Amino acid sequence: MSHYFDEVPATPSAEVAVDVDVPGARFTLRTDRGVFSHGRLDAGTAVLLAHAPSPPAAGDVLDLGCGAGPIALTLATRSPAATVWAVDVNARARALCAENAARLGLSNVRVAAPADVPVTIRLATIWSNPPIRIGKPALHAALTTWLERLTPGGLAVLVVHKHLGADSLQRWLTDQGWRTVRRYSARGFRLLTVTADVVPHLGDCEKFPIV
Repeated sequence: MSHYFDEVPATPSAEVAVDVDVPGARFTLRTDRGVFSHGRLDAGTAVLLAHAPSPPAAGDVLDLGCGAGPIALTLATRSPAATVWAVDVNARARALCAENAARLGLSNVRVAAPADVPVTIRLATIWSNPPIRIGKPALHAALTTWLERLTPGGLAVLVVHKHLGADSLQRWLTDQGWRTVRRYSARGFRLLTVTADVVPHLGDCEKFPIV
């Protein structure tokens, strides 16, 4: 069985256009089989794009698990002076996201595999509808890797459905020393904000309560 988090999807390609109309961005997106949210704008992604805090005007920002690119393209449209890193393990997703960005003339999008983002890059913000179905160990490892690259005061915004473990993820992030707040809830989705103003490992640091 092929999954959207496979590096090379086995599912045959079948592109479908999707109209995206969210605050601050309006465009048509090409989606494909073997890539997350084929033929539609995922409901969780729609919640994030409608209710996330405004992204920084400049700096390096990340769409973790970019798929066809709805988050990356929205970030690039809202913050044209920022450099948007669109990261995915799925080669078909990366190619599709790059094609969508090029077609829209969004030259500030950089599409890359996770290992290809320069280690010197520090992120002002991260937006993600994270790949929950890869399993907790892999998800936790991925989130830790990228959260540790936030600049001081940087902000990550994650959208996760409560039935896919949003509340347990919030507890886990808090236990790792990240200040994690539920900013918004709608249709079962939790919009979590994670700040980089604390040390990202517990040790002797303060635990923050779940809000």
